[in-house]
Amino acid sequence: MSAQLEALPAIRLMEYGDLDRVVAIENRIYPFPWTRGNFRDSLNAGYDCWVYEVDGVMIGYAVLMFAVDEAHLLNLSIAAEWQGKGYGRSLLDAMMRTARDHGCVFISLEVRPSNPGAIRLYHKAGLREIALRKGYYPADKGREDALVMGRSL
Repeated sequence: MSAQLEALPAIRLMEYGDLDRVVAIENRIYPFPWTRGNFRDSLNAGYDCWVYEVDGVMIGYAVLMFAVDEAHLLNLSIAAEWQGKGYGRSLLDAMMRTARDHGCVFISLEVRPSNPGAIRLYHKAGLREIALRKGYYPADKGREDALVMGRSL
C-alpha cells in the first residue's frame, strides 16, 4: 500500500499565461485592484514576479522591484480563502531571501492603514513604519494614505 504524499507549496516565476489567474485573485481581494496591464507591465519591465501554488492551485503572488541595493515589494497577495494560514509570511520570507540573493540590503513597501492584517504580517517579519505617503491609494471617498514600511535585510 502506498501512502499519498502531501504536496508542498511551490513558489515559481510568474509567466504571461498566469495573468488570468493572478488578476482573478487580485479582483476578489481588493476594492482597487491592479489591472492585467499592471502585471503585464511588471513582467515586461523585468521585475521579479512570482506565483505561489499549492497542489497546482495558485494561492498568491508577489512583485518585487530592485534598485541598486534596495528592493521594493510592489505587491504581495494571498487569495482570501488561503489567508491566515501562514502562506503570506512564507511568501514574504521568500521575497526577502530573493532580495538578499540579488545583493539588496534593504526592502520597503507601501501598505494601506486600513489593512491591519497586512500590517501585522509585516511587523511580525521585522518591517517598521518609516514614512507616510499622503493620498497614495485610491479610496471610496478620495484618497487613502500609505504607510511606508521597511527593514534591513
